[in-house]
Amino acid sequence: MTVQMVIEVQNRQGAETIVQALDGYKVRRRAGIERTKRRLASFETRYGVDTARFLREMTAEDLAGGDMEYVEWVGEAKLLTGLAAELKERRPDAISDLE
Repeated sequence: MTVQMVIEVQNRQGAETIVQALDGYKVRRRAGIERTKRRLASFETRYGVDTARFLREMTAEDLAGGDMEYVEWVGEAKLLTGLAAELKERRPDAISDLE
């Protein structure tokens, strides 16, 4: 199921403001994705295990930082999934007629 939102504005300036806001949103999401990937890479380097394998096979007892480090690694993995899904939902073609 898709949801379509229609925004009516009085003039081109209003449309451009909305486009700029959406572009800013995408930039922040991409920055969040890159930051999260760096954090995941840090865990992967420290333990010599990629995140997918970590999620499948490891427990808090396998990590030097114990429960806290486990929760952080899992949290970063879930955050990456969520950020990527949010960014994917924002279709650039949905605003193409404004440009």
